[in-house]
Amino acid sequence: MKPVSMQTLIFLKQLTISTILGLSLVSCSILPEKVDETASWSTGKLYSEAKIFFDSGNYTKAAKYYELVEGRDPFSKLSQQAKINAAYCYYKDGDLVQALNSINHFVQLYPTSPSIDYAYYLKGLINFNDDLGLFGRFSGQDPSERDQKAFRDSYNDFKYLVERYPHSKYSKDAALRMRYALNAMAAYEAHVAQYYYHRGAYLAAVNRAQNALKEYDQAPANEDALIIMIRCYDALGMTQLSNDAKRVMMATYPNSDKLGLHYQRKSSDKSWWQIWK
Repeated sequence: MKPVSMQTLIFLKQLTISTILGLSLVSCSILPEKVDETASWSTGKLYSEAKIFFDSGNYTKAAKYYELVEGRDPFSKLSQQAKINAAYCYYKDGDLVQALNSINHFVQLYPTSPSIDYAYYLKGLINFNDDLGLFGRFSGQDPSERDQKAFRDSYNDFKYLVERYPHSKYSKDAALRMRYALNAMAAYEAHVAQYYYHRGAYLAAVNRAQNALKEYDQAPANEDALIIMIRCYDALGMTQLSNDAKRVMMATYPNSDKLGLHYQRKSSDKSWWQIWK
């Protein structure tokens, strides 16, 4: 028996590959295409189906159907409501980026919508996002230790709602959340000041503490900010400034028990954000 030449082997290999590819194409051509069951549905039916999923808590499916409503009839009132509902579904699903994109698009497209006050409220909620998650709950994480840009954006959203639509049914809750966001930002400044204080950067600590006092008047964390200022001035030997800060401390917080303590929260103290809840 003659040995098979190299050219023959190459030819057979190419033939095998071509045969396999040909069979694959044939098999693909005879498989039925996936049918879009919603293709013949009206926008009303799509919206009704979306609401069924929404009411059952299936926000992923509901968002998909709401998006279909908008895609098929983008200029209808039903489409407006579908878009804002889709944004809420993304928010509930934890897809905050998509939720924010959707609500921003709604605000741009429908600035005179009867639901515009709710749109700003929802936008504030998306940025606010006070869900600490499982780890945060059990570790006792303070919300002020998280990203402050989201709190600031949330504050601005709620502020716009309260000032522009004071009689909206969402304004009262928005005002409460504004205070919460302010407290969080003030507490963040106190956390940073504490960080500098414990590392001996006393001037930097004083600057952050002063920023909290100037920007966030009457926030609960300002008591801690004053304590840090007193400790820093004492450490720097600035007796007059320390005494001035103590007078402000005693006038503002006459019942405070922190003047004789090092700056650290006692385990028994209740956090400002727990009080708010």
